[in-house]
Amino acid sequence: MPMSTESLAVAAGRRPWRTLAAWVAALVVAGVLASSLLGDTLTTESEFTNQPESSRAAAVVEERFPERPDGTELVVVTAPVATADPAYRAYVADLQAAIAGLGPDVVRHAGSFLTGDGPVSADGRTVLLPVALTASGHDQVLDDAELLGATVAAVTPPAGFESLVAGPATLENEFVRIAEEDLARGESIGLVVALVVLIGVFGAVVAGVVPIVLAVMAIAIALGMAALVGQVFALSFFIANIVTMIGLAVGIDYSLFIVSRYREERAAGREKLAAIGRAGATASRAVLFSGLTVVVALFGMLLLPDTGFRSIGMGAILVVVVAVAASLTLLPAVLGLLGDRIDAIRVGRRRRRGAGRFWDRVAGAVMRRPVVSLVLAAGLLLAAALPFFAMDTGFSGVSTLPDEVASKQAFVILDREFSGGLGAPVEVVVPGDVTPELMAAVDALRAGLAGDSAFGPSAVELAPAGDAALVTVPLAGDVAGESAIDAVRRLRAELVPAAFAGVGAEVLVGGDTAVNADILAQQARYTPIVFLFVLGLSFALLTVAFRSLVVPAKAIVMNLLSVGAAYGLVVLFFQRGTGPELFKDVAGWLGFGQVEAIEAFLPLFLFTVLFGLSMDYHVFLLSRIRERFDQTGDNAGSVAYGLRTTGKLITGAAAIMAAVFAGFAAGELVAMQQVGFGLAVAVVLDATIVRSVLVPASMKLLGTRNWYLPAWLEWLPRVHVEGEPVPAATSEQEPVLVSGRS
Repeated sequence: MPMSTESLAVAAGRRPWRTLAAWVAALVVAGVLASSLLGDTLTTESEFTNQPESSRAAAVVEERFPERPDGTELVVVTAPVATADPAYRAYVADLQAAIAGLGPDVVRHAGSFLTGDGPVSADGRTVLLPVALTASGHDQVLDDAELLGATVAAVTPPAGFESLVAGPATLENEFVRIAEEDLARGESIGLVVALVVLIGVFGAVVAGVVPIVLAVMAIAIALGMAALVGQVFALSFFIANIVTMIGLAVGIDYSLFIVSRYREERAAGREKLAAIGRAGATASRAVLFSGLTVVVALFGMLLLPDTGFRSIGMGAILVVVVAVAASLTLLPAVLGLLGDRIDAIRVGRRRRRGAGRFWDRVAGAVMRRPVVSLVLAAGLLLAAALPFFAMDTGFSGVSTLPDEVASKQAFVILDREFSGGLGAPVEVVVPGDVTPELMAAVDALRAGLAGDSAFGPSAVELAPAGDAALVTVPLAGDVAGESAIDAVRRLRAELVPAAFAGVGAEVLVGGDTAVNADILAQQARYTPIVFLFVLGLSFALLTVAFRSLVVPAKAIVMNLLSVGAAYGLVVLFFQRGTGPELFKDVAGWLGFGQVEAIEAFLPLFLFTVLFGLSMDYHVFLLSRIRERFDQTGDNAGSVAYGLRTTGKLITGAAAIMAAVFAGFAAGELVAMQQVGFGLAVAVVLDATIVRSVLVPASMKLLGTRNWYLPAWLEWLPRVHVEGEPVPAATSEQEPVLVSGRS
């Protein structure tokens, strides 16, 4: 190829300052774009793009009830005295005055028991002050809810009094705040551990710092690109965190493999530019194909008609593309500038031999008993995956927040004193002329709701133009809980059809809980589509890369085993009522929360991210095996060589990825804990059981059949993922992965 990875590496290594200047210019431009544009493009709102029932209901309510507020929050006041006490009344009056002081641009209406508008608990010591916000638009409602909370907190209560703000917007603000803190903590932990592991792998500080610097540059440039994308598409605020998380993982790993190959080639006696070229022809090409497999997997997220999934997938794709580009061009330029100074500031003792002996012993032990090894390893992963079939998916409600969070404390009071659900009612909207027949059906629906204990007292409202009726009804308990979602499903499937039978009206059920029900239905519908898309394209790409039908088929099966095991372990550690209590005890010791359902987005998110990242190790390991096999034709020897030469690298890369992901598992939000734990566990399983047992055992059993390609596929291009074959090194020349060049 006229523009191969080798020629790119050599060109960058020959003109390092020019290459470095181009990347610094890209970094500056990206910094300007991110600082000036990115903030305005991010939103906490995730929207459907295929208009399910909840979306259509929201559109009708917005169009035909224009005066209806987008957000209603509740100020919960509790005291040791009854509401008749003068101190109680004076304090509530002060709160109302402060809330009213926010002005009509923020508060449309605020009521309380003083004006006969606001419930009082049975014991007379807790009252609710409903506050209707004026803002229209999701993000502005969140801002105004935050302002409301700060205003209430600024009013000093008498001794023993407490005021808390509850409601959908306040709750979302709390989730966002804690998520950002968790993600920032996870990023810090990942960077520190990555630096330590890199220095340990390379035995030199400079070699350890270079991959981190390149990963950070890739993250910064990807954020600038995301700012441009955000001018056309709405992006979730989580895109910045997913870019950082994936950027650290793949950016460091890709640099790790290329720098190691460069040092290996220098240790074998090649001069600097030749070593850069050889690393470009081998490790860089493996990085390119590895990055392609990651991008293919991440494209699965773009298939879902959900802006949240699409923005996260887009952010991850952008940072992988930039990380690959930096590995192919910027890293060779840095190596061209540093040369052997990449080994500067050595740490620890240098070792000439022995770094690969452990992996030699592992490969030998496995290949002596391949059937037993294969059955035991696959059986272990299958056993870990079994709890997946007991997985219930749902959403993190307020009950999963830490106990010290004010909005959770307010929810506890609401649930105890007012049966909960007052902040986010279900909305049943019936567009059309309000006729006596339609109102009779509405009355029948309200009677059905009254007979269902999952619903509170309903209310009906008519559109100003008389062209729609709206029934609002609160749900008991956590509106994001499984029982609430089941209630909405029952409302749609049973109560609405029974009440409106023969009326001929369109009835739409909306509200936050209905949105959650539609999300679950959407993911159930698109999961098989995403799986088939990712698996099919990955198989095709790996077939071209390795010119084999067997290798990609095995890689896919092994990756599915590790992903399935990660699913099962997430269920064992997080979902109540599944598996031995030992797992729950360990989860409690680790600080993990126990929930009724695993986060709805987790299965698809884990699959797309893990399938791509796990392929990294397969591509690097199998490319070294294939390289050796092309040189010698010795299948068993090639497997041992591949494990020996990549063992330390893959172990280090997996340790870095696991540390980055484990940092997120150390957070407070159960959703972040599940994400971090699932990613970390799968990476560890893939780098240990899959890499050290399943791969060598299967390679031994199949022998040369591993590289089977039928004659009718001989037209496929010969890519040579690890570069063009070169004569095998002698035992004296064979490079080993040690600290330093010797």
